[in-house]
Amino acid sequence: MTILVTGASGFIGSFIVEEALNRGFDAWAGVRGTSSRRYLQDERIHFAQLDMQNPDKLQQQLLTYKSEMGGRGWDYVIHAAGATKCLHREDFFRTNTEGTKNLIDALRKTDMVPRRFVFLSSLSIFGAIREKPVRRPTSDNPWIYSPILLSDQPQPNTAYGESKLAAEHYLQEQKDFPYTILRPTGVYGPRERDYFLMVQSIKQHIDIAAGLTPQEITFVYVHDVVQAVFKSMAAPKAEGKAYFLSDGQVYSSRSYSDLVQQQLGNPWVLHLKLPLCLLRAVCWVSGKISHLTGKMNALNDDKYHILSQRNWQCEIEPAIADFDYAPEWSLERGVEESIRWYCKEGWLPQQTV
Repeated sequence: MTILVTGASGFIGSFIVEEALNRGFDAWAGVRGTSSRRYLQDERIHFAQLDMQNPDKLQQQLLTYKSEMGGRGWDYVIHAAGATKCLHREDFFRTNTEGTKNLIDALRKTDMVPRRFVFLSSLSIFGAIREKPVRRPTSDNPWIYSPILLSDQPQPNTAYGESKLAAEHYLQEQKDFPYTILRPTGVYGPRERDYFLMVQSIKQHIDIAAGLTPQEITFVYVHDVVQAVFKSMAAPKAEGKAYFLSDGQVYSSRSYSDLVQQQLGNPWVLHLKLPLCLLRAVCWVSGKISHLTGKMNALNDDKYHILSQRNWQCEIEPAIADFDYAPEWSLERGVEESIRWYCKEGWLPQQTV
């Protein structure tokens, strides 16, 4: 069985390639010519350079790889390629929407439609819906929000979310093109850099939370996302459907930082709550600096909307029912493993843990 993983040099994609090899697949790593292959060192990996911004070139590339495989296409295609940070709004759509569209079209035109096309989307396509608490706060209980449901209408409030939703719409319009869409919440784990920035900040004794009102946050460890990819792509019930992915738990804004602080040996940490108006100003200034310098900063307008969102709950019951999704990694275990990896790889000093 053959499998193509686009975005294979990325955080999630590299783990999908590893799991494909572990499961005995003939694994192809879809990369760009400039992509790092740091986490793609296994000699069994085949590489496919794919230019998803150039439809004609992409078709020729696919035909070349089809010939190498004896005139057949891949049995499965996992589309994990995408941009989460861009200097310009249109860049999100060029990569996430047009890139996805071009790949789907090229697979059709080269007669390489797979048994299943798994698209890694994001919970961000829903934006800040269900932000109104269903129970008021008391001295003992925080605000309680309703989880986002698959029946809800997406209302993305970021360019990233809009571009992913547009890609979903194009995929859902296809006929005779078997697909499954996965929408993970915040994915963390080894090799991931955004959450690592929080770890670095806590190591430097500062933890900043967004907003003064409670947040209800969800997480999913990278290996649970990978598990969902392989279970869903083989499940008949999952064809033509979309699913949320989380670890099934709901956390406060302090949950992650408290676990990181514990794993770092409990250094003293100044926990700050940044008012949203101030956070917005900081993100606006940071975004302007990025445009002037041409260098992407961690904070921008898109990031503000993500950080300011109060409710990231989502239902995972459909994934459990349709393809036996069973998250195995608690946040405590996942943070411990992530910190251990950061130390092993030199991202953090060895003596930290």
